[in-house]
Amino acid sequence: MLPVTLRSERVLLEVPTRADTVAITEGCQDPEVVRWTTIPTPYRPQDANAFVDALVGPGWASDREYTWAIRRPGSTWLDGVVSWRTERRDLGFWLAPSARGRGLVHEAVSLVVDWAFDRGAPDVSWECYVGNTASAAVARRAGFAYTGTGDADIPSRDGGPTPAWKGLLRADGVPASDLPWPAESYGAGRPEAGRAGSLGP
Repeated sequence: MLPVTLRSERVLLEVPTRADTVAITEGCQDPEVVRWTTIPTPYRPQDANAFVDALVGPGWASDREYTWAIRRPGSTWLDGVVSWRTERRDLGFWLAPSARGRGLVHEAVSLVVDWAFDRGAPDVSWECYVGNTASAAVARRAGFAYTGTGDADIPSRDGGPTPAWKGLLRADGVPASDLPWPAESYGAGRPEAGRAGSLGP
């Protein structure tokens, strides 16, 4: 598939390019992005280039993973990344510290979920490593039902199993679960950073 641009009044989602190398590299220095994803560390400009060249472009071309840069309308600066992988129909994201607290991730997630449903996806899944309360807050706000805690689909950076909170949002609007979200998944003032596993550069 050719890359698709999604937009709302608050967010512009378009394919990341090598012009975003500086912004991607800066965003991936953030300790929270490092903590909750499996990006290389230390993260270098060549890692950002490899992300664009080896993941973003081929992901769209193969219909394996659709990745967007999160931008604000009128700006060319990449504030973060959101992606949807077709095999597990799972969603992930990260946002740079300077862009947090504005609801940009929520808006981006809503756009991608609606797009996936319009393309016929019956549901969209999400997970984050246990403890990532900011990611859990985004998922709850977007309407995801908590479906349980289990090993993350993507192992941690050291390759070992890592517990993850998991959620599902169905296209038909029927709640995927009546399980309550874990009390420890609620938190305040935590950065919006990512899905468990390999999302991002």
